[in-house]
Amino acid sequence: MKLIPSQLKQLFSSDKVFSKSLKNILGFYPDNILLYKQAFRHSSIAQEIKQGVRDSNERLEFLGDAVLGAVVAEYLFKMFPYKDEGFLTKMRSKMVSRAQLNQLSAKLGIDKFIESSLEKGSNSSAIKGDAFEALLGAVYLDKGYDSARDFILNRIIKSHVDINEIETREDYKSKLIEWAQKEKKELRFNMLEEANTKNDKLFLIEVAVAAEPKGRGQHHSKRRAEQIAAEAACQSLNI
Repeated sequence: MKLIPSQLKQLFSSDKVFSKSLKNILGFYPDNILLYKQAFRHSSIAQEIKQGVRDSNERLEFLGDAVLGAVVAEYLFKMFPYKDEGFLTKMRSKMVSRAQLNQLSAKLGIDKFIESSLEKGSNSSAIKGDAFEALLGAVYLDKGYDSARDFILNRIIKSHVDINEIETREDYKSKLIEWAQKEKKELRFNMLEEANTKNDKLFLIEVAVAAEPKGRGQHHSKRRAEQIAAEAACQSLNI
């Protein structure tokens, strides 16, 4: 069997175990291993490298989020040729939601590589999904857009995403907003509390309809807290 340069390089690398583990996830050997190490480095252990910039995975996360959004948008555009922009936007939001990315991170075993000073078992809702997006950013920089697109489509969406289940999944916030618009009711998502826990934040959101509280939600993710509050409000209002 003929080995390609990246495989030969990893055979003699001190990171060969890490490279092999990545290969099992990605389907290829990485070239720039440092990118992937950074992708799993949470800000809680990152070092400052220049003028307040830290070597965490946050910049890669930003890039990966953009790549993922573009690939998913193209995928949905082709899969649903007769659906309008509103449907496509909602589907994309569901597919790239923090809860969805956390699940994908766990399915792929990405969460096992994360380096963090957070306490074991911490309920941080963002850390796994952030690492997933950062990994996509690393793939994009290391192998290019086509490889990142191929990885997302063939090893993520086709293998681990149930489009039918996502299509029928409730988006309580959107559902509540649509109801409020139809009923001409004033709807507000109020931040009651933004508490700092150890290396994380905790958001408490209250939904008010016509200035009357209808549901609360608390979570480490603001978006998820809003969804929990919206679900409680929908139940309260029998929507």
